[in-house]
Amino acid sequence: MRRSGTLARQALLVRVGRRSVADTGGRAATATRAEVLYTGPEQHVRPHVSAPGIPMETPAVADDGASIPLLPGEHTMSRRVSFALVNACTLSSLGLGLMAIFLAMDGNARIAAACLVACVAFDGLDGALARKLGVSSPFGAQMDSLADMCSFGLAAPVVVYASLAGSVPQYAAAIASALVAGCAAIRLARFNVSPKDGRFFCGVPTTMAAAVLALTVLIGLPLPGMVMLGGVTLLAFAMVSSFPYAKLARLLKLPPWLWLLPIVGALLQPRMTFVLIVAVYLVSGPILWMRAKRV
Repeated sequence: MRRSGTLARQALLVRVGRRSVADTGGRAATATRAEVLYTGPEQHVRPHVSAPGIPMETPAVADDGASIPLLPGEHTMSRRVSFALVNACTLSSLGLGLMAIFLAMDGNARIAAACLVACVAFDGLDGALARKLGVSSPFGAQMDSLADMCSFGLAAPVVVYASLAGSVPQYAAAIASALVAGCAAIRLARFNVSPKDGRFFCGVPTTMAAAVLALTVLIGLPLPGMVMLGGVTLLAFAMVSSFPYAKLARLLKLPPWLWLLPIVGALLQPRMTFVLIVAVYLVSGPILWMRAKRV
């Protein structure tokens, strides 16, 4: 009874996982291991339980119990400052995303859209600095992804909802905004676990989608509310599509005369030029996908 009472007062954590290895005959053998941790007055740790002949799994922490460092490599003062600078850019993007939400809730949709444009700038800056200063890390990648979800997956839909208020039914604006948030979450999660392609994005990036939405609100496109609603919905689905979209580095390699067209158009009709550029980019994904299928 005393033994049972002691166990009842202790916190129990059980983690069970499965892993596959190859046995001596070449066939895949599956083992189940369980780790039981007691955290109470008397702490007991049971080792991993493995099937006969299968080596025990090595813990993913150091022998002294210390966690894996956030900054890989040498911890010099210069690298620490660079690491802090990069993460300050990421946190700035996060803070501007929150500011955009607050402004949109107060009815200042255009100022909120300007904050989103600044979020896009800081999001591009932190990645460029991390690569240039040599402080890229898994921690930084996760920080960037979480900040993107706040700025582009939550703030952008709130700004869109505020800008559509009064021009479309409230439930329609809410559904379109929720669709943007859900597709952004799926897009970011898929990006974190998918292999990277140096030439193309798989679907429209959340940063680019948020930039398009923010600029649409900022320049005040004279389009009917239902047309805007359709464009928001199309952009949300483009984020989770499998169509290949060219990265900026690839677009910069286009012939110089192609860049003259949008520049001249921006001087004459900036709003219409913006709509045409976005439309051409969205259509380029399905075209590239169909060309790849024919090869």
